[in-house]
Amino acid sequence: MPYLIATVKERQQGIINVTMGVGKHSNFGHLFIFVLNLGKISVNKKEVMQVFYLPDVNNRDEAWLPPEEAHHCVAVLRLKKGDRLHLVNGLGTLYEACIIETYKDRCKVRILSSVASFRKRDYHLHIAVALPKNIDRFEWFLEKATETGIDEITPLLCRHAERKTLNEERCRRVLIAAMKQSGKAFLPVLHAPCSFEDFVKIPREGGRYLAHCQASQDKNMFRFLQKDEQVTALIGPEGDFSPDEVSLAMDCGYLPVSLGSSLFRTETAALTVCMAVYVVNEMK
Repeated sequence: MPYLIATVKERQQGIINVTMGVGKHSNFGHLFIFVLNLGKISVNKKEVMQVFYLPDVNNRDEAWLPPEEAHHCVAVLRLKKGDRLHLVNGLGTLYEACIIETYKDRCKVRILSSVASFRKRDYHLHIAVALPKNIDRFEWFLEKATETGIDEITPLLCRHAERKTLNEERCRRVLIAAMKQSGKAFLPVLHAPCSFEDFVKIPREGGRYLAHCQASQDKNMFRFLQKDEQVTALIGPEGDFSPDEVSLAMDCGYLPVSLGSSLFRTETAALTVCMAVYVVNEMK
């Protein structure tokens, strides 16, 4: 696979763009992507505005921001009546709005315009990943995967997994913050924890991959990825999938693959898949 170098160029209005360079040497273990957005969005070179999450904004002319978003808007950023901002509903629509009323930690806005399917990607990525013992590492993965581009995440309950539960509401807040910070309008779906057996038995379209330590280096996952593909990837715990789990996944149509010669932590392996799918789809 190509050796990738990302160079960062500033656009107008302070927005950062990432351009990809491809070298001659093959080593997917070296992948450098630099992304800086600062929770703002610029549409058609308009003024850069702050982004707020309002899930029930659909088909409304005016709306009150949720308490947490209103506090950030009024008390932290000190935006005032007449200021403009962006709203996202997590379903792909970006709204431009104007503040029409503020009071302490309350903020009311009027919707001015909207853009449907804002920055919608042509591929679909679902990663089912075992929960690491340290939940901070899983939250790190949620943040970085959202910034990179992911559609669905399922915590996998595997035989060797060291954790079986998580605070889904806390994880959802991490996803929302990462969505806003990275200038996206689609909120990834975080499914409830699911047993390995139940997950692999669900029929799915597109490429289905089982990344595990014993897979042959000849079956490097990056050799199989295609542009605009629906991808489902299974990432095991640091103790790896059990032989029975590997056998079951293969029986259900999953291709056993390697992520290269490096030995990754669970969350690093999951993010490596995210970055690989992202790069394959960004390359012309």
